[in-house]
Amino acid sequence: MSHSIVEVLKVVVLVSILFVWVIRYQNIIQEFKHYDYPEWLRDLVGISKITCAVLMLSSNVQLVQWGALGLAALMICALYSHFKVKNPPLKMLPALTLLTFSLIIFFSSQILA
Repeated sequence: MSHSIVEVLKVVVLVSILFVWVIRYQNIIQEFKHYDYPEWLRDLVGISKITCAVLMLSSNVQLVQWGALGLAALMICALYSHFKVKNPPLKMLPALTLLTFSLIIFFSSQILA
C-alpha cells in the first residue's frame, strides 16, 4: 500500500474519532448508558481513542504502531459491546472499519518504514 494512502487513512481515523467523541458526544453518552458502562469508562475510552489516533500521525514508527494497536484493541472492545447488546451489523460497521484501518496502518508502518 502506498505511503500516501496510509497517510490519508491516518487522517480519516483521527477526523472520525474527533467527530464522534467531540461533536457527537451526546450520542456517546447515550450509547454507554445503553451498554450499562460507567461514566469513568466512557471518558477513559474517549481519551484513549483520541490519544491513539494522534499517535498514529507521528513520524516515529513505534508511536504509530502503538497508536494503531491501541485503537485496534479499543475497536475489538467496541465490537464486543455491540455484540453484547445485539446491535444490528450496520451499527457495528464504524467499529469494524476503524479496526480494519488501524490494522492496515499498523502493518503498513512496518513495511513503509
